Amino acid sequence: MSCIKQIFSIKPRINVGAAFASCRRFHAELVRHESSGLPIVHHSKYVCELSPTHRFPMGKFPRVLHFLIKDQVITEKQVWVPEIASKDLLSCVHTEDYLNNFINGTINEQEQRRTGFPWSEGIVRRCRYETGGTVLAAEVALQRGMACSTAGGTHHAFPSYGSGFCLLNDLAVAAKYLMGISSPKRKVLIVDLDVHQGDGTAFIFKEEPCVFTFSVHCGKNFPLRKQQSDLDVSVEDGLEDKEFLSTVEAHLPCLLETFRPDLVLYDAGVDPHWEDELGRLRLTDQGLYQRDLYVMKTVVSRGVPVAAVIGGGYSRDIDKLALRHSIVHRAATQVWRECGM
Repeated sequence: MSCIKQIFSIKPRINVGAAFASCRRFHAELVRHESSGLPIVHHSKYVCELSPTHRFPMGKFPRVLHFLIKDQVITEKQVWVPEIASKDLLSCVHTEDYLNNFINGTINEQEQRRTGFPWSEGIVRRCRYETGGTVLAAEVALQRGMACSTAGGTHHAFPSYGSGFCLLNDLAVAAKYLMGISSPKRKVLIVDLDVHQGDGTAFIFKEEPCVFTFSVHCGKNFPLRKQQSDLDVSVEDGLEDKEFLSTVEAHLPCLLETFRPDLVLYDAGVDPHWEDELGRLRLTDQGLYQRDLYVMKTVVSRGVPVAAVIGGGYSRDIDKLALRHSIVHRAATQVWRECGM
């Protein structure tokens, strides 16, 4: 806690047309909020009930928003509330069979073990709201230049199954949705700096030229079988702040210049942190802050909108973890103010 305060004292082929034929614009007209501050997307239903012994830190999501307001990083007027993601919306990425089984609770035990979650109506609801939140953050970013959700980054979900605490691929749904509603040629760059490779996202977009997937991840970490992103940078165990940032700096500007995206989706996972229970890298709070600051400054300075999600992070100390996840919102707030957005 004291450390945080010290730092922040200042591709499968998918028929997109069919998927959207019966799906109205997620928000036909985005409401202009009174606040001129950084848009933060949050829903109270980002959480659901789990066993107290479950490894996934479900309680972190509301605590992220709590600390942002408590520390006066944002005000409640900056919060945008998403709609639940409809089945039609999800079908732009996920198969009909999978969605039917997922929504109706006919997922078998083996598939549930692969996801890490027992099925419940609550888990379905929270995943659909989380996906809706990422879609809304992307929409708002296109309108306002930048937005951050307090959840999202479920990059291990594949079209026909979930994996690794990821049941719906929110990043893929957001990218596909925004490519389908008004600008089929809109180009999306997904910058994934979670400690684990975004294998589901890489697979979904492997044959999609309008989406570029860029992943910096720990090579010896989950998933054991990696997919091929458009650009994969596999790093060794124990990598520290300076080396991690140098790795990102070596690739991001070039990608922005050559791919020229219309939107960046940024997965700001905090599991590269040295205290993370499932990470194997050695980043500090300050290192994560500098990473997030660099990514968003670099993107925004080129006039490209960016929507950020919190990605992975694992600790039994929920408050400490939530503060760590709030780093991306704090860095985004600094960029927002410095750039006069």
